[in-house]
Amino acid sequence: MFGIQDIILNNIKQINEWKELQFGDIKCQEDLYLKKDLFDIEYKKLPLDTKYFSEDFKEQLLENLTKNHNLDDILDGLLIKSENWQALNTILIKYKEQVQTIYIDPPFNKEQDADYLYNVKYKDSTWASLLENRLSLAKNIMKDSASIFVRCDYSGNWILRSILNEIYGEDNFRNEITLKRISKQNPKIKRFNTSTDTLYFYSKANNYMFELVYKNLKKAKEERWHSMDSQGNGQALYIFGNLLEPPKGRRWTYSQSNIKSMENEQKIRIVCRNCGYIHSSGKWDGCPKCKTKNNVRVEYLLSPTEKKQIDSNWCDIPGYHSNWDFHTENSEILLNRVIESTSDEGNLVMDFFLGSGTTTAVAQKLRRKWIGIEMGDHFWTVIIPRMKKVLFYDKSGISKDKDVKKIYNENQAGGFF
Repeated sequence: MFGIQDIILNNIKQINEWKELQFGDIKCQEDLYLKKDLFDIEYKKLPLDTKYFSEDFKEQLLENLTKNHNLDDILDGLLIKSENWQALNTILIKYKEQVQTIYIDPPFNKEQDADYLYNVKYKDSTWASLLENRLSLAKNIMKDSASIFVRCDYSGNWILRSILNEIYGEDNFRNEITLKRISKQNPKIKRFNTSTDTLYFYSKANNYMFELVYKNLKKAKEERWHSMDSQGNGQALYIFGNLLEPPKGRRWTYSQSNIKSMENEQKIRIVCRNCGYIHSSGKWDGCPKCKTKNNVRVEYLLSPTEKKQIDSNWCDIPGYHSNWDFHTENSEILLNRVIESTSDEGNLVMDFFLGSGTTTAVAQKLRRKWIGIEMGDHFWTVIIPRMKKVLFYDKSGISKDKDVKKIYNENQAGGFF
């Protein structure tokens, strides 16, 4: 193999790129070190772009990398600059039924042209055909346990929902998620300003992978008692040995067997609505103070809570960001929820309307494999520089989150695409 001096220090184009990407000046071999003491020398994770090197170097590099491993196994991701229908057809045989999670944010079917890097003014039929062709191909690349998320807004939701129902089946519809978009204050329009987008979540089949995701509460909730009835009509159950009806139009939240376990653990109680007497053990024969038997509230004990289960309202996070000078840059925390809820480390994530590269950036940080497809010239000016920064260690976006720091940090960055 070539020496480090031959590979890097004599390649002015690579050195200039590192400077442009703000990785620091490389003027001598010592500048390549992350640590400069004699006992713990480590090289910086500076991304090498093989376009700057000779064919001999590329051949030797590939030979060394694949000596004991298959190239596909050691690749983290694949970036494809192409019209996406052509790209999906090209990779279909190789990646058939291998993708676990797909996220796309296609150009919305706007009623007029806008200041974007791509066309948004389609006839309804053209836009529908564009999506149907690509979504049908994408289904063939998905594993049986896979899911797809498609972002849209009021201008195309009515078309997109029908297409998704047709391709993936109404039974595989999972959620209509509400996203927050950048709020604009325009007093001249004669309607309410649009502040939300829609994210449709479908699975390929019924045996799809899904993990609940949680968010931290701003203020943790202490241990507390909560009414043990929920929406829906239910039947009477035995509570402390007495058959009690749930409130009208309600049902008991827990089953008979769970209620018995909660009694043994002293996590359920009866509260008299008349006088406030609390019964927490033994048979309930009515309130010993005011003699009422059925005018009661049944409560169960909730444990201290620091996190809250995330539902279909995602307006607590930004839907868009503006870190990479791209008009419709999806936020990393949005893609974090999508990817963590429907895939595991090592699974393959795909985005064939890649835009600014948020999907591939987040997938890399979360240790997923990935495929990104984009046809615009910002492939060169936005996506590739962004992914190189992710390999070096990008501190923005979800990189600040505690859970992400455990698997993606300055010492554990790097990669190969």
